[in-house]
Amino acid sequence: MTNPAELVVRVAAIQLDVKLGDKAGNLEKIQSYAREAADQDADLVVFPECAVTGYVMESREEAMEYAEPADGPVAQAAAELSRELGIHLVYGYLERDGDAVYNALALFGPEKRLCGYRKIHLPYVGADRFVDPGNRPFEVIDTPCGRLGLHICYDGAFPESGRIMTLQGADLLLLPTNWPAGAEPFAKYCVNTRAWENTVHMLAADRVGTERSAQFIGLSRIVDCQGTTLAEADGESEVILYADLDMMAPRSKRTVRVDGTHHIDRIADRRPDFYGRITDRPS
Repeated sequence: MTNPAELVVRVAAIQLDVKLGDKAGNLEKIQSYAREAADQDADLVVFPECAVTGYVMESREEAMEYAEPADGPVAQAAAELSRELGIHLVYGYLERDGDAVYNALALFGPEKRLCGYRKIHLPYVGADRFVDPGNRPFEVIDTPCGRLGLHICYDGAFPESGRIMTLQGADLLLLPTNWPAGAEPFAKYCVNTRAWENTVHMLAADRVGTERSAQFIGLSRIVDCQGTTLAEADGESEVILYADLDMMAPRSKRTVRVDGTHHIDRIADRRPDFYGRITDRPS
């Protein structure tokens, strides 16, 4: 960590080309890029959605075949990698839990597995056509790298996701994703908007390449809590993005533009009594 007393954290977003079903090859690539990021003093290293397995499944049976338990062989390798490098590590995979299968994330610290997250919002595309909806609430994890909020790809299209984690105290929202062609507006505009509207840092780690008939668009980025892009990737290359984030900055939501006459606080200024329809179930 660059300066623990000030909670300045170096984060790395890894943009990968993932191979469908090649868990050994994908894991080898994860290990290689994690080591490279650690050599550049990264404290937190984030890989894309389904980085272990690939995404474009054609059946639930295929998704279940590629999935593994939360404590499976890849998790054991990730735990060892985090210990070896002294980093926090996030990656996406398909999680098998009995007869259920989830689009999931794992977060490891140098000492232990800190949490898992299961994708809540499921679009009708790829593996998400066949997996089970996430059955755990959004959660913010307090780590030496700050307070981290985890969500996956399509979750980020719902502003409620980022807002609830902001209200839980998140400093940094992590969005491992597999953005397909057509998602360019989200990549270019919504990541910055989520950071700006919640006064939180945000990191989106996407993939590139083609899987079966699907093309993935890259455009990974790291954005600070004022909505400013600190690092961004192209749409074709495997690359590591780095940024040094002050994790104390998002904890003050009040922005003073002109002292005494122009103050902004998009958390304190909310009017929840007028938002009841947001939680109505769709008809």
